[in-house]
Amino acid sequence: MGQPLFTVEQLRAAEATASKTLPSGTLMERAGKAAAQVIDARLKKSGGRGVAVVCGGGNNGGDGYVCAVELKTLGYDVACFAIAAAAASDAIAAARRWKEVGGCTTASLPSDAHFDAVVDGLLGIGLSRPLAGTYLDAVRWINTRDSIVFAMDVPSGLDAEHGCWVGAVPGVEADATITFIGATPGLFTGDGCESAGEVATEALGVSLPPGDGLLSSPAVFARVLERRRRNSHKGEFGNVAVVGGGAGMVGAPLLAARAALRMGAGRVFVDCVGARDIRVDPQQPELMFRDFGSLRDIDAWVIGCGLGADALAADALERALSCVRSACVLDADALNLIAAHPQKFRASIERVPSAVLTPHPLEAARLLSISAAEVQSDRVGAARRLADSIGGLVVLKGAGTVIAQPDGRYWINSTGGPSLATPGTGDVLAGMIGAFIGQKFPLMEAVLAAVWLHGAAADEYGGDIGLTAGELPAFAASRLNRLRRGL
Repeated sequence: MGQPLFTVEQLRAAEATASKTLPSGTLMERAGKAAAQVIDARLKKSGGRGVAVVCGGGNNGGDGYVCAVELKTLGYDVACFAIAAAAASDAIAAARRWKEVGGCTTASLPSDAHFDAVVDGLLGIGLSRPLAGTYLDAVRWINTRDSIVFAMDVPSGLDAEHGCWVGAVPGVEADATITFIGATPGLFTGDGCESAGEVATEALGVSLPPGDGLLSSPAVFARVLERRRRNSHKGEFGNVAVVGGGAGMVGAPLLAARAALRMGAGRVFVDCVGARDIRVDPQQPELMFRDFGSLRDIDAWVIGCGLGADALAADALERALSCVRSACVLDADALNLIAAHPQKFRASIERVPSAVLTPHPLEAARLLSISAAEVQSDRVGAARRLADSIGGLVVLKGAGTVIAQPDGRYWINSTGGPSLATPGTGDVLAGMIGAFIGQKFPLMEAVLAAVWLHGAAADEYGGDIGLTAGELPAFAASRLNRLRRGL
């Protein structure tokens, strides 16, 4: 059902409990050896043999010394660099063992030596202060190497729980991270998406209780992946209504509606409230244009795409919410209007049977009355607080999109990339969510599927730029069809 995600406190508690029943240094020995195995598997593909292990003075450095011993045993040419002398008892024993096998440790980092791989054993998950001094110098040295960079536990400098750089000081940019016992959310959202690289989780034989978070994958929306019966018709796949499109912004609801159609909605209705003379979409003539007040039997509403922020938009939002008798996706300007007039709209949202809010960080900040920087410094926490406050699902968009429920459970999505940073992609996502809700999939599965496929569509396109929002639905539909065929 997806990889579990844990807080730093949970991991520390599990480690402490396990350590009581194990000989001293056992978990460090397991961690170092597990990291060496991951590094060995990667280097076998590239043929690299030279490895630098950069160690701090704590247990993360101890893991590094154990890793160095194991890599040396496997035949690698390993050099250890001590940024600080080993201070913790297990780390001191690991450093001693490294010397006993003939390993060499130096304090200064060479400016001109080449290594095929560099291992970051500087700082673990407990970092609370910004990088500085020799540690910051070591991080900069690591980042300027023409080497494969492996981080142990977490890239040094990264807040393992929140996915931001501690004190806004950038740290290690790893190609791969080997994390121990369990994974933390910060490896998959915010700055962690880039800095952690490919993440491998090594449990080290330690069991963990269930956590509140999961990394999303197709396994969490299995019912969306079931193939349709051949004997089916459009009436079985729901009616979706898209309301938005203030003057000059009709493209937004059209993008959402086209996406809903592509993702399998049976019928899609559109109301561009600022341009009601539009009665047909030449690119997608299958869409039907109606005044939203006349619609009946709507299974999913998508409200807010390009709606605007003026009095006409506020009136349209108020009237549209009064029409909702099913699930409703609130996006873009609907969220800005709710943030600007909370007393006016909160009661209406509470009457919605199932509300899904899809803010980007600035919209979330407005809804929470905090800054966008504060949202980004704790993306999971912000999404959970917002979900609790509105009693609905929240999709906090961005690198490592966070999907949160009011009960505190959350998911982080791992698909997508910078090619989504272009106008209209959020409107497409809103329409995709509406389509899956309209097809009567369980609400959480519908949301998780839409978010995952939206990102997977960008991954399928490839590249950083050049993808337009209008192209996304075709890529997403192709990916979904392949998944349904088991490909």
